[in-house]
Amino acid sequence: MTVKVGDIAPDFSLLSQTGSSVSLKDFKGKKNVIVYFYPKDDTPGCTAEACAFRDSYEVFKDAGAEVIGISDDSQQSHQKFATKYQLPFTLLSDTGNKVRQLYGVPATMWIMPGRVTYVIDKQGVVKHIFDSMLDFKAHVSESLKTLESIKS
Repeated sequence: MTVKVGDIAPDFSLLSQTGSSVSLKDFKGKKNVIVYFYPKDDTPGCTAEACAFRDSYEVFKDAGAEVIGISDDSQQSHQKFATKYQLPFTLLSDTGNKVRQLYGVPATMWIMPGRVTYVIDKQGVVKHIFDSMLDFKAHVSESLKTLESIKS
């Protein structure tokens, strides 16, 4: 299955870096959600992307959105990563890549987990999908542009 713009985002429940369970449905009717899948904690590209989301986190909050990062790293790895870079948003552990597969996030060069961001509105509808392995900061700018269009 591949999630497309206009689809209802598939629900999931995963453990966060703090050990709490987070479900997409927790935000339905309350907040827009930015769900970004990334390959690996504490690697150069993933750190650049996470820090770009961190640096714009207040803008996302002001736009009524929550940011959630997902990779197959462990809860402990996420905790270290979030602490090291002072990430204010939730990181979820998708061990076994079940949610990644549910969304149809492709692998890059058939081996490395892809880097894809989904903008999901308050009703749970996917409004935008951005897929770029190398343009880390564009995941943030594309998400913010989409949130702006949702508002107007």
